[in-house]
Amino acid sequence: MDIFSTHVLAKVVENLPTPSSFLLDTFFPNIQTSEKEEIFFDVTDSKPRITPFVSPLLPGKVVEHEGYQTKSVKDKRRFDANIPFKRMAGETIGGNLSNAQRYERALATTLQDQLDNLTRREEVMAAEILRTGKTIVSGDGYPATTVDFGRDVALTKALVSENTWSGAGSKPLDNLEDWAAEIQNKAGVVAKTVVMDPDAWKIFRSNASVEKYLDYRRGTTNSLNKDPIVRSKESKARYVGSIGDFDLWVYNDSYINDSGTLTNLLPSKTVILGSKDGLEGTRCYGAIHDEKANWTASRYFTKSWIEEDPSVRWLLLQSAPLVVPYRPNAVLCATIG
Repeated sequence: MDIFSTHVLAKVVENLPTPSSFLLDTFFPNIQTSEKEEIFFDVTDSKPRITPFVSPLLPGKVVEHEGYQTKSVKDKRRFDANIPFKRMAGETIGGNLSNAQRYERALATTLQDQLDNLTRREEVMAAEILRTGKTIVSGDGYPATTVDFGRDVALTKALVSENTWSGAGSKPLDNLEDWAAEIQNKAGVVAKTVVMDPDAWKIFRSNASVEKYLDYRRGTTNSLNKDPIVRSKESKARYVGSIGDFDLWVYNDSYINDSGTLTNLLPSKTVILGSKDGLEGTRCYGAIHDEKANWTASRYFTKSWIEEDPSVRWLLLQSAPLVVPYRPNAVLCATIG
Protein backbone atom coordinates (compact mmCIF):
# COMPACT_ATOMS: atom_id res chain seq x y z
CA MET A 1 0.00 0.00 0.00
CA ASP A 2 1.26 3.47 -0.89
CA ILE A 3 0.96 5.40 2.39
CA PHE A 4 1.52 8.66 0.50
CA SER A 5 -1.35 8.24 -1.97
CA THR A 6 -3.98 10.98 -1.84
CA HIS A 7 -6.63 8.50 -0.67
CA VAL A 8 -4.50 7.13 2.18
CA LEU A 9 -3.36 10.59 3.31
CA ALA A 10 -6.99 11.76 3.46
CA LYS A 11 -7.95 8.72 5.56
CA VAL A 12 -5.03 9.25 7.94
CA VAL A 13 -5.99 12.88 8.56
CA GLU A 14 -9.66 11.94 8.92
CA ASN A 15 -8.84 9.48 11.69
CA LEU A 16 -6.53 11.81 13.62
CA PRO A 17 -7.70 13.31 16.94
CA THR A 18 -9.60 16.57 16.57
CA PRO A 19 -7.52 19.53 17.83
CA SER A 20 -8.83 21.93 20.48
CA SER A 21 -11.27 24.38 18.90
CA PHE A 22 -13.59 25.69 21.61
CA LEU A 23 -14.78 28.87 19.88
CA LEU A 24 -15.30 27.11 16.56
CA ASP A 25 -17.24 24.26 18.13
CA THR A 26 -19.33 26.59 20.30
CA PHE A 27 -20.19 29.41 17.91
CA PHE A 28 -19.35 28.09 14.41
CA PRO A 29 -20.58 24.46 14.28
CA ASN A 30 -21.99 24.60 10.75
CA ILE A 31 -20.12 23.66 7.56
CA GLN A 32 -20.64 25.09 4.07
CA THR A 33 -18.72 24.12 0.95
CA SER A 34 -18.80 25.38 -2.61
CA GLU A 35 -17.22 23.74 -5.63
CA LYS A 36 -17.35 27.05 -7.44
CA GLU A 37 -14.72 29.72 -7.12
CA GLU A 38 -17.05 31.81 -4.98
CA ILE A 39 -19.14 31.36 -1.86
CA PHE A 40 -22.24 33.57 -1.92
CA PHE A 41 -24.18 34.43 1.21
CA ASP A 42 -26.10 37.25 2.82
CA VAL A 43 -25.31 38.48 6.31
CA THR A 44 -28.49 38.90 8.36
CA ASP A 45 -29.11 42.25 10.07
CA SER A 46 -26.42 44.01 8.07
CA LYS A 47 -26.92 46.27 5.08
CA PRO A 48 -23.93 45.32 2.93
CA ARG A 49 -23.83 41.95 1.18
CA ILE A 50 -20.46 40.26 1.29
CA THR A 51 -19.19 37.76 -1.24
CA PRO A 52 -16.05 35.91 -0.21
CA PHE A 53 -14.11 34.38 -3.09
CA VAL A 54 -12.11 31.29 -2.25
CA SER A 55 -9.20 31.02 -4.65
CA PRO A 56 -5.75 29.64 -3.71
CA LEU A 57 -3.62 31.67 -6.07
CA LEU A 58 -0.89 32.52 -3.60
CA PRO A 59 0.72 30.48 -0.84
CA GLY A 60 -0.38 31.58 2.60
CA LYS A 61 -3.57 33.18 3.92
CA VAL A 62 -5.32 36.29 2.68
CA VAL A 63 -8.73 37.81 2.25
CA GLU A 64 -8.67 40.72 -0.13
CA HIS A 65 -11.08 43.61 0.44
CA GLU A 66 -13.06 44.59 -2.69
CA GLY A 67 -14.85 41.36 -3.46
CA TYR A 68 -13.55 39.47 -0.44
CA GLN A 69 -11.33 36.99 -2.18
CA THR A 70 -10.15 34.24 0.13
CA LYS A 71 -6.78 32.81 -0.73
CA SER A 72 -5.88 29.32 0.32
CA VAL A 73 -4.06 28.16 3.40
CA LYS A 74 -1.08 26.02 2.42
CA ASP A 75 1.14 24.06 4.80
CA LYS A 76 4.11 22.54 2.99
CA ARG A 77 6.52 20.23 4.85
CA ARG A 78 9.80 18.60 3.93
CA PHE A 79 9.48 14.95 4.92
CA ASP A 80 12.97 13.77 5.87
CA ALA A 81 14.08 10.63 4.03
CA ASN A 82 16.32 9.73 7.02
CA ILE A 83 13.36 9.31 9.39
CA PRO A 84 13.24 5.49 9.11
CA PHE A 85 16.82 5.22 10.38
CA LYS A 86 16.31 7.29 13.56
CA ARG A 87 14.84 6.07 16.83
CA MET A 88 11.57 7.93 17.47
CA ALA A 89 10.58 9.70 20.68
CA GLY A 90 9.15 7.10 23.07
CA GLU A 91 10.74 4.17 21.25
CA THR A 92 12.90 1.85 23.37
CA ILE A 93 16.66 2.35 23.32
CA GLY A 94 18.02 0.39 20.40
CA GLY A 95 14.67 0.65 18.61
CA ASN A 96 11.79 -1.79 18.41
CA LEU A 97 10.09 -0.45 15.29
CA SER A 98 10.85 -1.32 11.69
CA ASN A 99 11.88 1.39 9.26
CA ALA A 100 8.43 1.19 7.63
CA GLN A 101 6.69 1.59 11.00
CA ARG A 102 8.79 4.64 11.85
CA TYR A 103 7.95 6.14 8.47
CA GLU A 104 4.21 5.60 8.94
CA ARG A 105 4.29 7.00 12.47
CA ALA A 106 6.24 10.06 11.34
CA LEU A 107 3.71 10.58 8.56
CA ALA A 108 0.80 10.58 11.03
CA THR A 109 2.70 12.96 13.34
CA THR A 110 3.38 15.42 10.52
CA LEU A 111 -0.20 15.31 9.23
CA GLN A 112 -1.48 15.83 12.79
CA ASP A 113 0.67 18.94 13.11
CA GLN A 114 -0.62 20.28 9.78
CA LEU A 115 -4.21 19.64 10.86
CA ASP A 116 -3.57 21.32 14.21
CA ASN A 117 -2.22 24.39 12.44
CA LEU A 118 -5.25 24.58 10.14
CA THR A 119 -7.65 24.30 13.08
CA ARG A 120 -5.70 26.92 15.02
CA ARG A 121 -5.91 29.28 12.03
CA GLU A 122 -9.69 28.85 11.95
CA GLU A 123 -9.90 29.31 15.72
CA VAL A 124 -7.97 32.59 15.42
CA MET A 125 -10.42 33.79 12.77
CA ALA A 126 -13.32 32.82 15.03
CA ALA A 127 -11.82 34.74 17.96
CA GLU A 128 -11.26 37.87 15.86
CA ILE A 129 -14.82 37.79 14.53
CA LEU A 130 -16.38 37.26 17.95
CA ARG A 131 -14.33 40.10 19.42
CA THR A 132 -14.60 42.68 16.63
CA GLY A 133 -17.05 41.51 13.99
CA LYS A 134 -14.11 41.46 11.59
CA THR A 135 -11.15 39.32 10.65
CA ILE A 136 -7.77 40.60 9.50
CA VAL A 137 -5.82 38.40 7.12
CA SER A 138 -2.30 38.94 5.82
CA GLY A 139 0.52 37.07 4.18
CA ASP A 140 3.60 37.28 1.99
CA GLY A 141 3.09 39.25 -1.19
CA TYR A 142 -0.12 41.03 -0.28
CA PRO A 143 -1.20 43.65 2.29
CA ALA A 144 -3.09 43.00 5.48
CA THR A 145 -6.81 43.16 4.71
CA THR A 146 -9.89 43.47 6.90
CA VAL A 147 -13.07 41.54 6.13
CA ASP A 148 -15.88 43.38 7.95
CA PHE A 149 -19.09 41.41 8.54
CA GLY A 150 -21.00 44.56 9.43
CA ARG A 151 -21.60 44.04 13.14
CA ASP A 152 -23.18 47.02 14.89
CA VAL A 153 -20.31 49.06 16.35
CA ALA A 154 -22.22 49.39 19.65
CA LEU A 155 -21.66 45.66 20.22
CA THR A 156 -17.92 46.19 20.68
CA LYS A 157 -17.51 47.81 24.08
CA ALA A 158 -14.70 49.07 26.29
CA LEU A 159 -15.63 49.91 29.87
CA VAL A 160 -13.78 52.84 31.44
CA SER A 161 -13.44 54.63 34.78
CA GLU A 162 -15.98 53.59 37.40
CA ASN A 163 -17.79 51.37 34.91
CA THR A 164 -14.98 48.82 34.80
CA TRP A 165 -15.74 45.58 36.61
CA SER A 166 -12.96 46.27 39.08
CA GLY A 167 -14.64 49.56 40.02
CA ALA A 168 -16.23 49.78 43.45
CA GLY A 169 -19.72 50.46 42.12
CA SER A 170 -19.67 48.15 39.12
CA LYS A 171 -22.42 45.57 38.60
CA PRO A 172 -21.28 42.89 36.12
CA LEU A 173 -24.54 40.95 36.36
CA ASP A 174 -26.50 44.05 35.38
CA ASN A 175 -24.10 44.52 32.46
CA LEU A 176 -24.73 40.98 31.25
CA GLU A 177 -28.51 41.48 31.46
CA ASP A 178 -28.31 44.82 29.61
CA TRP A 179 -26.01 43.39 26.94
CA ALA A 180 -28.27 40.39 26.41
CA ALA A 181 -31.22 42.76 25.93
CA GLU A 182 -29.17 44.82 23.47
CA ILE A 183 -28.32 41.73 21.42
CA GLN A 184 -31.95 40.65 21.43
CA ASN A 185 -33.03 44.08 20.19
CA LYS A 186 -30.48 44.11 17.38
CA ALA A 187 -30.51 40.46 16.30
CA GLY A 188 -33.75 39.03 17.65
CA VAL A 189 -31.99 36.20 19.50
CA VAL A 190 -31.34 35.35 23.14
CA ALA A 191 -27.66 35.42 24.16
CA LYS A 192 -26.82 33.13 27.08
CA THR A 193 -23.22 31.98 26.51
CA VAL A 194 -20.51 33.99 28.28
CA VAL A 195 -16.81 33.42 27.55
CA MET A 196 -14.13 35.20 29.58
CA ASP A 197 -10.37 35.17 29.53
CA PRO A 198 -8.75 34.29 32.90
CA ASP A 199 -8.16 37.93 33.88
CA ALA A 200 -11.79 38.87 33.28
CA TRP A 201 -12.92 35.80 35.25
CA LYS A 202 -10.77 36.75 38.25
CA ILE A 203 -12.25 40.26 38.28
CA PHE A 204 -15.79 38.96 37.80
CA ARG A 205 -15.70 36.38 40.56
CA SER A 206 -14.15 38.90 42.99
CA ASN A 207 -16.69 41.65 42.31
CA ALA A 208 -18.67 42.54 45.43
CA SER A 209 -22.05 42.33 43.70
CA VAL A 210 -21.25 38.90 42.27
CA GLU A 211 -20.07 37.61 45.65
CA LYS A 212 -23.22 38.98 47.28
CA TYR A 213 -25.35 37.26 44.66
CA LEU A 214 -23.56 33.98 45.26
CA ASP A 215 -24.18 34.22 49.00
CA TYR A 216 -27.85 34.99 48.35
CA ARG A 217 -28.27 32.12 45.89
CA ARG A 218 -26.38 29.51 47.95
CA GLY A 219 -28.35 26.29 48.12
CA THR A 220 -30.48 27.11 45.05
CA THR A 221 -30.30 25.62 41.57
CA ASN A 222 -27.94 28.38 40.44
CA SER A 223 -24.29 27.41 40.58
CA LEU A 224 -21.00 29.16 40.20
CA ASN A 225 -17.66 27.68 41.20
CA LYS A 226 -14.91 30.04 42.25
CA ASP A 227 -12.51 27.15 41.83
CA PRO A 228 -14.14 25.36 38.89
CA ILE A 229 -13.82 21.63 38.60
CA VAL A 230 -16.23 21.05 35.73
CA ARG A 231 -14.43 21.03 32.40
CA SER A 232 -15.47 20.75 28.80
CA LYS A 233 -13.91 18.26 26.42
CA GLU A 234 -11.60 21.11 25.47
CA SER A 235 -8.52 21.13 27.68
CA LYS A 236 -8.23 24.92 27.44
CA ALA A 237 -11.86 25.82 28.16
CA ARG A 238 -13.46 25.49 31.59
CA TYR A 239 -17.14 25.56 32.36
CA VAL A 240 -17.34 27.51 35.62
CA GLY A 241 -21.07 27.42 36.26
CA SER A 242 -24.22 29.41 35.60
CA ILE A 243 -26.01 32.46 36.94
CA GLY A 244 -29.66 32.69 35.92
CA ASP A 245 -29.66 31.35 32.37
CA PHE A 246 -26.13 32.55 31.60
CA ASP A 247 -23.60 29.75 31.08
CA LEU A 248 -20.10 30.92 32.03
CA TRP A 249 -16.86 29.67 30.48
CA VAL A 250 -13.21 30.59 30.98
CA TYR A 251 -11.04 30.16 27.88
CA ASN A 252 -7.27 30.43 27.85
CA ASP A 253 -5.37 29.64 24.66
CA SER A 254 -2.53 31.17 22.69
CA TYR A 255 -0.88 30.90 19.30
CA ILE A 256 2.17 32.09 17.40
CA ASN A 257 1.07 34.96 15.15
CA ASP A 258 2.42 35.67 11.66
CA SER A 259 5.23 37.80 13.09
CA GLY A 260 6.38 34.95 15.35
CA THR A 261 5.03 36.38 18.63
CA LEU A 262 3.14 34.30 21.19
CA THR A 263 -0.32 35.88 21.40
CA ASN A 264 -3.34 35.23 23.61
CA LEU A 265 -6.40 34.22 21.62
CA LEU A 266 -8.52 36.42 23.89
CA PRO A 267 -6.78 39.60 25.08
CA SER A 268 -6.71 40.36 28.79
CA LYS A 269 -10.06 41.34 30.37
CA THR A 270 -12.16 40.16 27.42
CA VAL A 271 -15.79 39.11 27.86
CA ILE A 272 -17.82 37.64 24.99
CA LEU A 273 -21.59 37.25 25.23
CA GLY A 274 -23.36 35.51 22.39
CA SER A 275 -26.07 33.20 21.13
CA LYS A 276 -24.60 29.86 20.04
CA ASP A 277 -27.48 29.08 17.70
CA GLY A 278 -28.50 32.63 16.83
CA LEU A 279 -25.10 33.58 15.42
CA GLU A 280 -25.53 30.94 12.69
CA GLY A 281 -21.76 30.61 12.66
CA THR A 282 -20.45 28.69 9.66
CA ARG A 283 -17.08 27.44 8.49
CA CYS A 284 -17.02 27.99 4.73
CA TYR A 285 -14.68 26.11 2.40
CA GLY A 286 -14.17 26.74 -1.28
CA ALA A 287 -12.91 24.46 -4.01
CA ILE A 288 -9.27 23.43 -3.83
CA HIS A 289 -7.56 24.67 -6.99
CA ASP A 290 -5.51 21.56 -7.56
CA GLU A 291 -5.91 19.07 -10.39
CA LYS A 292 -5.27 16.14 -8.05
CA ALA A 293 -8.11 17.33 -5.82
CA ASN A 294 -10.44 17.36 -8.88
CA TRP A 295 -11.26 20.97 -7.95
CA THR A 296 -13.71 19.73 -5.30
CA ALA A 297 -14.61 21.61 -2.13
CA SER A 298 -13.59 20.14 1.20
CA ARG A 299 -12.08 21.30 4.45
CA TYR A 300 -8.62 20.24 3.35
CA PHE A 301 -6.73 18.37 0.66
CA THR A 302 -3.42 16.61 1.21
CA LYS A 303 -0.90 15.36 -1.30
CA SER A 304 2.71 14.23 -1.44
CA TRP A 305 5.46 14.02 -4.05
CA ILE A 306 9.15 13.23 -4.33
CA GLU A 307 12.05 15.22 -5.65
CA GLU A 308 14.63 12.74 -6.89
CA ASP A 309 17.97 14.51 -6.39
CA PRO A 310 18.54 14.97 -3.56
CA SER A 311 15.84 12.58 -2.36
CA VAL A 312 13.20 14.71 -0.63
CA ARG A 313 9.54 13.96 -0.01
CA TRP A 314 7.10 16.83 0.38
CA LEU A 315 3.76 16.87 2.18
CA LEU A 316 1.25 19.61 1.35
CA LEU A 317 -2.04 20.35 3.10
CA GLN A 318 -4.29 22.89 1.38
CA SER A 319 -7.52 24.54 2.49
CA ALA A 320 -9.63 27.53 1.46
CA PRO A 321 -11.40 28.51 4.72
CA LEU A 322 -13.42 31.48 5.86
CA VAL A 323 -15.27 31.61 9.19
CA VAL A 324 -18.59 33.43 8.76
CA PRO A 325 -21.19 34.75 11.27
CA TYR A 326 -24.44 34.88 9.28
CA ARG A 327 -26.04 36.95 12.06
CA PRO A 328 -23.12 39.07 13.33
CA ASN A 329 -25.24 41.07 15.78
CA ALA A 330 -25.88 37.91 17.80
CA VAL A 331 -22.63 38.35 19.72
CA LEU A 332 -21.08 41.15 21.78
CA CYS A 333 -17.57 41.67 23.09
CA ALA A 334 -16.52 43.92 25.96
CA THR A 335 -13.17 44.84 27.46
CA ILE A 336 -14.14 45.18 31.10
CA GLY A 337 -11.15 47.03 32.58
